[in-house]
Amino acid sequence: MTLPSARLPRSAVIREVGLRDGLQSIATILPTAQKIEWIRAAYEAGQREIEVGSFVPARLLPQLADTAELVAFAKTLPNLFTSVLVPNLRGAESAIAAKADLMIVPLSASHAHSLANLRKTPDDVVAEVARIRAARDASGSRTLIEGGVGTAFGCTLQGLVDKSEVLRLMQALLDAGADRVSMADTVGYADPGMVRDLFEDAVKLAGDHFWCGHFHDTRGLGLANVYAALEVGVNRFDACLAGIGGCPHAPGASGNVSTEDLAYMLGSMSIQTGIDIDKLLALRAQVARWLEGETLHGSLWQAGLPKTFGLTTQAVSA
Repeated sequence: MTLPSARLPRSAVIREVGLRDGLQSIATILPTAQKIEWIRAAYEAGQREIEVGSFVPARLLPQLADTAELVAFAKTLPNLFTSVLVPNLRGAESAIAAKADLMIVPLSASHAHSLANLRKTPDDVVAEVARIRAARDASGSRTLIEGGVGTAFGCTLQGLVDKSEVLRLMQALLDAGADRVSMADTVGYADPGMVRDLFEDAVKLAGDHFWCGHFHDTRGLGLANVYAALEVGVNRFDACLAGIGGCPHAPGASGNVSTEDLAYMLGSMSIQTGIDIDKLLALRAQVARWLEGETLHGSLWQAGLPKTFGLTTQAVSA
């Protein structure tokens, strides 16, 4: 068991995004009851931040049509911070009505990807965030707004995305009223050096408003990139159980960092997560049965925990 370096956070949060980012990328449509069981089991394993779905038209993503029901269930679990993705003001109004704790508004720093994914330019999305903020404030809602800057390291459709443009858009989101900002390597282009360089500047720019890093393991560097982000003080990360997920408008973007592999890496480094890894692996096995025939990812489920691994984190009590 290694002790964390003095420059690394002593604790970290893994936000489970498999119920949204994962399920939207595969053909299988899980019944609502199974999704509720997923949320309950993740909670019992110690996870306290879960993205449960997205408020988008059911005709576009039938996999996520029951998001309001899932938010309602998640709100019954004490101290569970419930997130949803919203692409526009209409989705934000649904998130506010459902009383989600946080709504994530995705913005792509790649203009080509933004147009393909949202049919808007990045600056159009910034303007939409300003409208969402106005609507949120007018309603008296306490739902937080997170502006998520995707394709931060490049894009399959466009290629290079300038660092200055990524930082400009992050600042624009904050100026428009986002409470939090996050950053995503949507197509798995980043390496640890790139992450350290960009995230260091992003943290300097946003300070405590920088919320989360989101990495894909498309080219096998997902966990290495998490470590680079840890080195500059980031301690909250998105991950998908079984490494499912991707982006339908970014070819080759398959494979988010797997929740169980990330929890193991952090736990092995004595970085506290509050996650019971045995319970997490049991949930993975259950989800794998539900998703039979789908391509799953990850390594820990195959090898298991090493005998030298001393579990230093316990499931967070409710």
